Amino acid sequence: MFWKKKPKYETVQVTDTNFNELVGQSEVPVLLDFYADWCGPCKMLGPIIDELAQEFEGRALVAKVNTEINPQLSQHFQIKSIPTILFVHQNKLVERFQGLIPKPNLEEILEEYINGNLEQ
Repeated sequence: MFWKKKPKYETVQVTDTNFNELVGQSEVPVLLDFYADWCGPCKMLGPIIDELAQEFEGRALVAKVNTEINPQLSQHFQIKSIPTILFVHQNKLVERFQGLIPKPNLEEILEEYINGNLEQ
């Protein structure tokens, strides 16, 4: 009532149909968060992903993939547990993490790819 609620940032949703357009043609590093709505750890990681998406807008693509409605992507990347974080750089899968990852670690990895400090 007295405080205006900050509008929620709309993180890009990557789907089976828009993957090639968004990720395959991306000229910036990509962080993909594979999640499901029923997953407790995913719910904890979700706001962090939203913050990263907003903070890195224009420098990296931080996006979410709902495993429940995108089974082809989940199968292609062999997602066995969620949350799973994938980093794609120059159209190659370069890193994969499962479970909760602290925000500073994700920021550091993104910055390294943006600055060209990591090998492909």
